[in-house]
Amino acid sequence: MELYDGRPDNTAGRLPREIRTYDFLDALGIRYQRTDHEPADNMEACNEIDAVLDVVICKNLFLCNRQKTRFYLLMMPGGKKFKTKELSAQIGSARLSFADPEDMLKYLDIEPGAVSIMGLMNDREGAVQLLIDEDVLAGEYLGCHPCVCTSSLKMRTKDVIEKFLPAAGHTYQTVRLTGED
Repeated sequence: MELYDGRPDNTAGRLPREIRTYDFLDALGIRYQRTDHEPADNMEACNEIDAVLDVVICKNLFLCNRQKTRFYLLMMPGGKKFKTKELSAQIGSARLSFADPEDMLKYLDIEPGAVSIMGLMNDREGAVQLLIDEDVLAGEYLGCHPCVCTSSLKMRTKDVIEKFLPAAGHTYQTVRLTGED
């Protein structure tokens, strides 16, 4: 794996959702670094990607309430355990579960394995509420996928919060997850 500045020179064979991500970031003047890789399906592969980017890629969970009337994208450090009860209490939504892949595709234009904050640019109706763990916000950089699981990006957290989210029409709620019972 190599680290590149910005979008790929050759976009042949890349999905339109990935190219739209680069177009969106470039239009906003957000600088990013990128690495291409095989889909990361285990922690060893994730650790290799993290080492190339020199950042921990966020764990991104696409959640919904029992009635499937509220959808949430949770960004948290990869090493933290997710405890549904802990998050439910903070956002006032009982019975959270993982949302269906069909809803992920419908609202974020993302498939399982590629969940990312970048998908919020596709949620024009604002159906998904962004939740960010305070430890992610404390980092200077964050890592995420460009709406596909075969590339990963590194960018300044400040740029994501101050430039990307407003342009995507989203705000966020800070949560504090300890991963404890």
